[in-house]
Amino acid sequence: MVALNAVKAQNAALNTTLAPGLVAVFVGGTSGIALSTALALARHTVSPKIYLIGRSQPAADDAISTIKSINPSATPTFLKSDISLLKNVDTVCAEISAAENKLNLLFMTPGYLTWKGRDETAEGLDRKFVLHYYARMRFISKLLPLLTAAAQDPDPAGNRLSRVVSVLDPIVAVRLGGTGKLDYHDLSLKNTFTLGRCGAHASLMGDFFLEGLAQKHPQSSFVHAYPSGVNTGVLRDYPIAAAVMSVLARPFMVPIEESGERHLFAATSGRYPSQSEGKFEGDIAAGSDGTKGNGSYWVSWDGESFPANKKLDRIRSGGAVEKVASHTEEVFRAVCEEGKTYP
Repeated sequence: MVALNAVKAQNAALNTTLAPGLVAVFVGGTSGIALSTALALARHTVSPKIYLIGRSQPAADDAISTIKSINPSATPTFLKSDISLLKNVDTVCAEISAAENKLNLLFMTPGYLTWKGRDETAEGLDRKFVLHYYARMRFISKLLPLLTAAAQDPDPAGNRLSRVVSVLDPIVAVRLGGTGKLDYHDLSLKNTFTLGRCGAHASLMGDFFLEGLAQKHPQSSFVHAYPSGVNTGVLRDYPIAAAVMSVLARPFMVPIEESGERHLFAATSGRYPSQSEGKFEGDIAAGSDGTKGNGSYWVSWDGESFPANKKLDRIRSGGAVEKVASHTEEVFRAVCEEGKTYP
C-alpha cells in the first residue's frame, strides 16, 4: 500500500515538480471521483487548465466556482455533452483539439447505476457499455495526438506528463471466482447482454485496449484504476438503498477527498511511467503484464498494482489485445466514420 502521507507529500510537491499550465481533461468531471481529483489537481498545481465534461450545467457551475476558490490561477472550462453517443465524444474532442496543442492528462470516470437491461442508443450500442468502455476509448483515440504532443514538448521547462487514467475495476471479471471470459462472437453484447456481462466485458476490454495502446504509443502511460468504495452520490436516485449502503459500507469506504488525492497520485506519479521514459529504477510499478514500466498499469485503490492472475494471463495469450482493438476500431469506423448503427 502506498501510504496516504506519501501520496499527499508527492502531490504537495507538484507545484514545483510540474511546470505551470498543465492541461487536463476530466470526463464525468462535475461530480464524484473525477471532480475530487480535479479539485486536488487545482489545489497542488500552478495555473492548470482544467476541462470538465458532463451533462449538468448547475453542477459544473458549482465545480468551477470551487476550483476558482481553491486556485484563482486555474482556468476551468465546462463542455456540456451527452457522451453516451460517440458522435458527441467526437464533437467534444474537436473542441478541445481546437483550443489546445497538447494534453497532459485524460481522466475518465463516466458511468451510471441502472437496474435495466440493455438500453440501446441511436448508434446501436448499450448506453452503460458506452459510458464504461466505448466512449472512454474514443476519447483516447481522438485525443492521442495531443497526449503525444505533450510527451514530446520541446520546451525543457514544459510538462512532458502524458497519461490516461480510466477509473473502473480492472479485475471485476475474475473477482469472486468469475470466469474472466470474453465472448468474441458478441463483444458488444448485442444478443447476450446482462448487467453482469456488461461489467465484465467493459472491464476486460478496457484492460486490453489500454495495454495495446501502451505498446503502440510508448510515450504515454495508461492506468486502469480501481477506486474501491467511494461515496460519489451514484445512489442519489435510490434514497433507501443509499441510506442502507451508507451504514453497511462505511467501514470499507474511501473518503472522497482521500480518493481525489490518491487518484491524483495515479495521474501524476513517476511510479507509473510510459515505456519511453528510460531505465526503470526505484519505486516503479509492475505493469499489466507483470513487467515493470510497461506503460500499462492495473492499479488498486491503494496505488499498488494488482498481482498476476492466471485467468487474465490466459485471456491475453489468446489474442485479447488484438481482438479487442480490432472490434473497437470496427465500431468506431461504423458509427463515427460511416454514421451507421452498430452492427
